[in-house]
Amino acid sequence: MMRSFLLAGVAALIAAPAMAQEARPTVNLKAPVKTFGRVSFDGRSLMIDGKRTPIWAAEFHPYRLPSPDLWRDVLQKIKASGFNTVTFYFDWSYHSPKQGELDFTGIRDMERAITMAGEEGLYAITRVGPYVNAELARGGFPGWLNNQRARARTDDPEYLKAADEWLAAIDGIVARHQINNGGNVILHQIENELSQTSPAHRRYMDHLYAVTRSYGITVPIFHNDPGRNGNWVPDGSPVPGVVHGPVDMYAFDGYPGGTCTAQGKIARGNGAPDWGYYGIGGAKGGASASPDTPGFMAEIGGGWFDYWGSDGIYACNAVQTGPGYGRLFYGTNFVNGIGLQSVYMGYGGTSWGWLPAPVVFTSYDYGAAIAEDRSLREKALALKPIGGTLAALPEIAAMVPAEKLTPSSDAIRLYHNRSPETDARLILAAHQPGHLTQDTSFTFAADLPDGHYQMPQIRLNGYDAKWIVAGANVAGQRLVYTTSQIQTAQNGLLLMIGRAGEGGRTVLRYSAKPAVKAPDGVAVSWDASRGDLTLDYTHGALSTVEISGGGRPALTLLLGDDAAGGACWDADGVLACGPALLRHARAKGGVLALTGDTVAPAPLRVWAKQTRITWNGAPVAMRPAAGGSWQSIAPIPGPVPIALPALSDWRMAEGTPEAAPTFDDSAWQAIDHRADATLSQKPAGQPTMTMDPYGFHEGDVWYRAHFAGSPDAQRLSLTYGAGGAGMVQVFLDGRLIGQQDLPAAMPRPITTGNITVPMPDAARAPGDHVLSVMARNNGHNWDLTAMDEHKEGRGLIAASLEPLTGPAFAVPMNWRIQGRSGGEDFADRARGTPNNGGQYGERMGWHLPAFDDHAWRATGAALPQGSAGTNWYRTHVTLNVPRGQDATIGLAFGDTAKPRSAAHYRVLIFVNGWNMGQFIAHVGPQRIFPIPEGILNHHGANTIALAVTSDGAPANAPENVRLVTMQNRRGGLEVAQVAAPAGLAPIR
Repeated sequence: MMRSFLLAGVAALIAAPAMAQEARPTVNLKAPVKTFGRVSFDGRSLMIDGKRTPIWAAEFHPYRLPSPDLWRDVLQKIKASGFNTVTFYFDWSYHSPKQGELDFTGIRDMERAITMAGEEGLYAITRVGPYVNAELARGGFPGWLNNQRARARTDDPEYLKAADEWLAAIDGIVARHQINNGGNVILHQIENELSQTSPAHRRYMDHLYAVTRSYGITVPIFHNDPGRNGNWVPDGSPVPGVVHGPVDMYAFDGYPGGTCTAQGKIARGNGAPDWGYYGIGGAKGGASASPDTPGFMAEIGGGWFDYWGSDGIYACNAVQTGPGYGRLFYGTNFVNGIGLQSVYMGYGGTSWGWLPAPVVFTSYDYGAAIAEDRSLREKALALKPIGGTLAALPEIAAMVPAEKLTPSSDAIRLYHNRSPETDARLILAAHQPGHLTQDTSFTFAADLPDGHYQMPQIRLNGYDAKWIVAGANVAGQRLVYTTSQIQTAQNGLLLMIGRAGEGGRTVLRYSAKPAVKAPDGVAVSWDASRGDLTLDYTHGALSTVEISGGGRPALTLLLGDDAAGGACWDADGVLACGPALLRHARAKGGVLALTGDTVAPAPLRVWAKQTRITWNGAPVAMRPAAGGSWQSIAPIPGPVPIALPALSDWRMAEGTPEAAPTFDDSAWQAIDHRADATLSQKPAGQPTMTMDPYGFHEGDVWYRAHFAGSPDAQRLSLTYGAGGAGMVQVFLDGRLIGQQDLPAAMPRPITTGNITVPMPDAARAPGDHVLSVMARNNGHNWDLTAMDEHKEGRGLIAASLEPLTGPAFAVPMNWRIQGRSGGEDFADRARGTPNNGGQYGERMGWHLPAFDDHAWRATGAALPQGSAGTNWYRTHVTLNVPRGQDATIGLAFGDTAKPRSAAHYRVLIFVNGWNMGQFIAHVGPQRIFPIPEGILNHHGANTIALAVTSDGAPANAPENVRLVTMQNRRGGLEVAQVAAPAGLAPIR
């Protein structure tokens, strides 16, 4: 039925008229320009040095990639994917192990990250908190802040004093890199998603704005409103119902594309919303809340995070928010006057160690354009034409609604915008709600700057959009209109793309008939009355059309489909097609030095003035090709396969001596009645048991209590906090008597639990007995509601040894606690706060490469089951990745085709001393853990240490562990090993 519809003529299509998109007066087109040095704005757009500039940004968190040399790799890929800006979140906790201490060295050198971004030609947006959320433990608050009774995110002086220490430091770094100081930072965010709007919160925001300015920030300041509530809008906004705040610009976020289903199925129920010109308007209409400032989405969904116990939906989410989604949703934003958009995430990375909040596991891949292993997904290639179109027509950022256009099909909606300055047009065609997956052909008529035109038949297949540019001066030409999308526009060179097999038309205006050299498949016609040169074609492999004369400079017009465009890259003003990535094109003398990546042998075609070309330093023999290009005579080489050794020669040691009744815990802290700030109320009169008041904020914590055997010792009741998929183990006199996992498989997991353990007869025998309890803290809650959610208790909250009929707390117990060695004064400052918890092996340095494990039991290639509790396994492996190749190597556990195992156990993964994540076999879904180069030594020796926790049952033994190549490219960058101590003196 669809096929016959598509073959119907244009006349039939015209017979079914549809409604056009209706614009509303949501923007003050007469808003005065507000200037902040080199950055300014009015109601329509941001301006840099007085020029209207679309801000097309991708979010990247350097703390989720603990190998700083690889930050440049990600930034180059963001730039190559068409973005002109990177957005940085900064995590206060990452830098502050204790109050009064802030560390910006090594993996925490955020000045280096901002500098790199500028060197790669990217503007930067900085988001410093104090609260950032970002699916981080405590939302980015440092662990020590959990002991502060002051209400966070308010004007409480104690909280403000702490926040000011952080802001003074991070703002000082940002200030040095502002565009007004010769750097690249153009916008700065205070706080994030603050949903509370009481007077105390207004005073808090006033304070943040004032101190931010006092610390030297001179660019516009904004806040990110979660979900278009009209909160924290500049004070001048006249829109009823908004909450005014001390910001220069209003920004909001949205994730309108939805996510895949729990079963990993694509969902296409959501159309792209109108959050600007064509929307509902008012305080909750998005950009309409602030008519005097340009539309600004501080976060627009580029994927979504995944949770413990899911089936693993990152790969699906990458498709859910794939190429068609990008053209549809981001395009709809632009035509709604939202000229500033930051895609969250551009690169998600890894929530290594104890970074993650309870709502996420180790991987923060996000389904982003750049995968966790740093490979470019298909959606990244599809983002290039968006950036290319914006670069060719920056006035898109400041266009306003134009004459309504009526499509021939009621399945289609058309947006028509124009530039008040140049009269250039952008027409966006999308499906109406209810037709999102339909395959539709349509046409429409439009009065364009160069005359009245009837469009050819245009096909829109499913979840997608067409960006139709008209009336624009591009690449030295007059573009009447095109139904293809601009990917690259340089003087004399224009690359346009479209869906494979679909027709395209490009119309150019000349004062006289030009000479055209076109290949077969490109139909050329000339309208002398108008001066229009019309090219009709089908998008496919790259075609070259050469046009000269006609009163304009010569033009090479390249036409191709998405795959052809995906293989073409624009770097440093040079277009090159063929490789998997072009990083830079640097001319020196008569040589053009290209750097980039290949995933297989690839052709190389370059448009450049230089005739001598090198690729990654090696000369490439070239010959002249069509359109003034140069074509490699032979393919440039691809990577060679990487031979990874099997993991063998394992050694094993039992790592739960704390359970033994003879273990000496005299150096542990005594549990007492000290003050705390937890929200998890303890029973009246009972001691303070949660871990934070004792200086332990990350990872595992141990408790031990001696008691005298008593007839009343019949059951043990524990209340505990453990985060997402956390756990507790209970030992009596060295024997495991109870274990509990918190429920998983929920996007918002249960983070506290109760366990009642029947006490064995031995507990009632006379004499001294020892209870040992290990609690795994899988992250403190975020503080999304600004109600101090992050202060929910972790570790034990209450413990009662009692008879079955009561009373509670009948058997006296004196508890001691031990977490990470040194607490807040831990020794390994290089790896920092996320790296370690309180396992015995961590306290003894068993995870570190210099530890001498020769006395451990050799187990060969096997990982045999050990006793109940935590057992440690170590091996050493030497890698020899070919030089000049960029690979991501991961650790894989068991059957990677399944999200979960039948065996119940969990593993802390240490590589060369770095905690690179947690595998929970029976919860899942993550089974492969990428280890970035710089943490993993690709050209030398490595130490892998696994801390495996289970009940000791044979059925719950650890599965096979192996190295896998996740991505392999020829090219890349030089990556140094991250400096960190190989060993530390164990702390008792």
